[in-house]
Amino acid sequence: MTNFEDAAFGAGHDHIFLGAAHEDNERRTWMVIALCSAMMLIEIVGGSFFGSLALVADGLHMSTHAGAMLIAALAYTYARRHAADNRFVFGTGKLGDLAGFTSAIVLAMIALLIGYEAVSRFLSPVPIHFDQAIPIAVLGLLVNLASVWLLSGDHHGHSHSHGHSHGHHHGHGHEDEHAHDEEAHRIVGGAGVLVLSVFEDGVPPVFRIKPEAPASKPGASDVSVTTIRPDGAHQTFVFADRGDYLESTDDIPEPHAFRAIVGLPDGEHEIEFEEHEHGHGDAHASANRDHNIRSAYIHVIADAAVSVLAIIGLLLAHAFGWVWMDPLAGIIGALVIANWSWGLMRDTGRILLDMNPDRRMADNVRQVIEDHGDRVLDLHVWRVGPGHMSAIVSVATGKTQRSPGFYHSALKRFKGLSHVTVEVHQARAA
Repeated sequence: MTNFEDAAFGAGHDHIFLGAAHEDNERRTWMVIALCSAMMLIEIVGGSFFGSLALVADGLHMSTHAGAMLIAALAYTYARRHAADNRFVFGTGKLGDLAGFTSAIVLAMIALLIGYEAVSRFLSPVPIHFDQAIPIAVLGLLVNLASVWLLSGDHHGHSHSHGHSHGHHHGHGHEDEHAHDEEAHRIVGGAGVLVLSVFEDGVPPVFRIKPEAPASKPGASDVSVTTIRPDGAHQTFVFADRGDYLESTDDIPEPHAFRAIVGLPDGEHEIEFEEHEHGHGDAHASANRDHNIRSAYIHVIADAAVSVLAIIGLLLAHAFGWVWMDPLAGIIGALVIANWSWGLMRDTGRILLDMNPDRRMADNVRQVIEDHGDRVLDLHVWRVGPGHMSAIVSVATGKTQRSPGFYHSALKRFKGLSHVTVEVHQARAA
């Protein structure tokens, strides 16, 4: 017999998988468009009135900048307005990735145009009006810096759905296969060596104890961990047997800076846990990153970089007569933009093709199910929006009382797993 069940944990069955900062990023992007559009009009009108071709040209360049921002802004607005539209099977969360991929192509075209113009000027130098060109380049840089400031905050980085961004350094380099390397603490006891770690990869943080040799694993009832925080607060954790390791039944509150008294059959062991700030790794970041705001951010950063290079090239050309510095700065800028474009195109393309950006999430889903004595027949995990992962899992179990709801309850601990479909096959008795 086969049972199916579908559930959306964090978003409800309306399949709304937008990023945590979606509306804030949408507002920031429209503000940048307003700034660029105002500057575009000032430059074009002012250049026409004063007869400055350079000012008009920079105004037209600013219009392409505003157009690129418009792609991101419209994607945010459309995704928000149609988030509950059931025509989108898995919501509109990936629309930002489509907009990011489009922006990456636009960036690549800009890089080609800048490179072509720079090479042309190498071969056929043109006179430069320094008194006009340098102030315009400085003005462009100021506008881009203002745009960078407006887009800063949750830019191109992480959705806050995980709740925090740090790891834990505990002083020893032993590696636990499921925890970050720096989270493991080795305890040498009478029965052998145990590894105590804080496990929090996509789930509420818990203690895990794993023996280096299977024979040295103590019973769950024989183990306890008592945390003593700097303010004197005590909390005692009891453990459950998960097969290869023991796991605390309660979550560990933040922050993870405390003294831990580990009670084992041979006595007590004291360990210091210290809080350190650093990221969760590229896979976790990739699963949570908003590529739409990232593409907008890259646009303004790229334009700012070109402005800086242009100013340096113009100043050197003006001061020393090195006319070749201006096109050289253009070539360097084109290469930088092309590199950023490729990175954005690669990352968004993978999501649009449903590549799994977080292999550890898939491993954790498999482990939770197999820890209950069942077998995973098929498993697919992919991203449906910033900070939202979806999974389809097929399970074989010999326990007739286990319905799909049992596995949904077990998988609710994964914060980033917003949508799960479970297929349960009852295994025949041997």
